[in-house]
Amino acid sequence: MKWLVVLSALVAFSECLHRMPLIKGKSAREYLEERGIWEQVRQQFPYRPMAKFAQTGTQSMTNDADLFYYGVISIGTPPQSFTVIFDTGSSNLWIPSIWCTSPACQNHQKYNPYKSSTFVWNGEDLSIYYGTGSMTGKLVSDTVEVGGISVAKQVFGVSETEAQFMTYMPADGILGLAFQSIASDNVVPVFDNMVSEGLLPQPMFSVYLSRNSAQGSEVVFGGLDSSHYTGQITWIPLTSASYWQIKMDSVTINGQTVACSGGCQAIIDTGTSLIVGPTSDINNMNSRVGASTNQYGDATVNCQNIQTMPDITFTLNGHAFTVPASAYVSQSSSSCKTGFGQEGTDQQWILGDVFIREYYAIFDTQNKRVGLAQSV
Repeated sequence: MKWLVVLSALVAFSECLHRMPLIKGKSAREYLEERGIWEQVRQQFPYRPMAKFAQTGTQSMTNDADLFYYGVISIGTPPQSFTVIFDTGSSNLWIPSIWCTSPACQNHQKYNPYKSSTFVWNGEDLSIYYGTGSMTGKLVSDTVEVGGISVAKQVFGVSETEAQFMTYMPADGILGLAFQSIASDNVVPVFDNMVSEGLLPQPMFSVYLSRNSAQGSEVVFGGLDSSHYTGQITWIPLTSASYWQIKMDSVTINGQTVACSGGCQAIIDTGTSLIVGPTSDINNMNSRVGASTNQYGDATVNCQNIQTMPDITFTLNGHAFTVPASAYVSQSSSSCKTGFGQEGTDQQWILGDVFIREYYAIFDTQNKRVGLAQSV
């Protein structure tokens, strides 16, 4: 009888979770490569993954051409649907609007406030820096529905202008899942409103990114799904409750430190596709795994060597997380590339989708910690 009660409680709890399915679609890079204009565009819009982590008073983003996990939310009454990137590296929600005249808005869904009976005009200016341009717009509020959860009077941004690079992005906008402390205009993030309004069983969310299948990836609001991982969850305290930032001790290959010597900081970020670090460290890692790096920092390897390439171990707050070559090398029809991005000299790292595909990530806002477990 005791186990029946426990099982019933677990079933009831699982039914309280809210799932946001993610689509693993084609990235901007793939779209541009198919059209033969990737090299031209990348020169015009250089890759600057660290741009969004510079706190300058505006909410920052970057133009990551490799992002391909998107989810569909709805806004307004009746609902209007939009595809967004769920980004743990930013805190604002924004989407294109009917007031946007930039080319980037013409091939995306645009929010029409006049078709929503729950729309409220705010009017404050919003500016989001990309590193190669910006999104400018206004703040408004309306009902936002995410994974079956309706948040009334959610404040969000609607664009009036957008950087040209957004023309090539499959997603319409961004839904930030970091903390309010870095939100532009101090807007309360969508997740924070879910928690304060008692819409979730627990003040946490978790992210599962599928390795190969176009289906199966999801954000779970209100808890975690034990079917997505195996083994124990390792909980790591945040060093800063702004981004999901933690302490990284070292990066090693075959027991030798190849990067982050003496320790550094790392941000768990679903809004960055690669593992990003200082240029010298990333170059060293690529060299150690036998990759050749071009002028843009792309590192290619012989596809036939993947099975014999070494694992890379990231030690986070005393706990080792190993990423095999099958996870850090991506294979296309023409080549195989390592999933490492380089920028700058600061000891700041981003553990993006390359890492999160290997480790199920749980984001606990109440206890200010991140949980990591081996994905299945």
